[in-house]
This record gives sequence, structure tokens and C-alpha cells, in this order.
Amino acid sequence: MPGSKLDAIDRQILAELQADGRITNVELSRRVGISAPPCLRRVRALEEAGLVTGYHAELDGRALGFDVTVFAMVGLRSQAGADLVDFERRAGEWPLVRDCFMLNGEVDFLLRCVAPDLSSFQQFLTDELTAAPNVANVKTQLVVRTSKRAPGLPLDLIVPSEDDA
Repeated sequence: MPGSKLDAIDRQILAELQADGRITNVELSRRVGISAPPCLRRVRALEEAGLVTGYHAELDGRALGFDVTVFAMVGLRSQAGADLVDFERRAGEWPLVRDCFMLNGEVDFLLRCVAPDLSSFQQFLTDELTAAPNVANVKTQLVVRTSKRAPGLPLDLIVPSEDDA
């Protein structure tokens, strides 16, 4: 079920779920204009197709004591497939690493890290990240302020299927 094959109701269901993952099926069906049973079938089909990969609560990191966000640009000594996979696995195990992106270009990976304070991040940086096998260099950028954070996807950019025309 690729994005372009979604009908208007499927796109609306995805938008509603993205805005409020805790919405009840009854409320969701009311908002998208169909009855509850077919709405639930559609949600399950979207989940089974892998278009809905999970539900979570968005937490306020600063309110919970995570005052530091850092982007770490990691260069590896080797970009062999096994080495890339090994680094990704290792990054997945580090609690401070919240996102790990493999890049094309001078930097091999971009990590978004959070920490309670700068000394906690520094300890992670020296004890774990730079000490990891195959890590050649790490450059970091401390986030001063976040002016936009838009989790999810801009679903209004999905091209309607021909069935919607």
C-alpha cells in the first residue's frame, strides 16, 4: 500500500492518528466520516502495511531534566557493510542517542543525543562514542534553541490517487 495508492479517507485517518495517537476508533470514524467497523479495518490495514509503525507519547525533555541536546557527526575508519551495521547496532544500544542517521558524504553518521547536562554528554562522548571500534572522528554541535520540531510527516503532500479524482 504505497503512499500514492492511499485514498482520501486513508490519508485522513493517518493525519488524525498522527495528530492524536490516543484517539478512540469511534471518534476517529466520526472525524473521517465512516462508521466504526470499516474505520477499524482501515486502521489495521494501514498498520499491517507498515504505514503506522507505532504509537507513543511525546515527552518534554527539558521538563524531565534533559537540558542538553547535541548533534554528533561521526566519521568511521571503514565503511564496509559489516562495519556500518556494527556501528548502527552499537548506536541503537546507547540510551543518549535518540536518532541515528547514516549519511552520504564526508560524515558517515549523524546522531541526535540528549543528556541531563553537558558533563553527562561529555562522559558519553569520551567513554563510549569516541572509544567505539572503527570511530575515526566525532564533531559535535550543541543545540542552543529548538525553533521548530515537527514530528510526523507532512501528509498533505501525498499525491491523491486517481480514484480520488
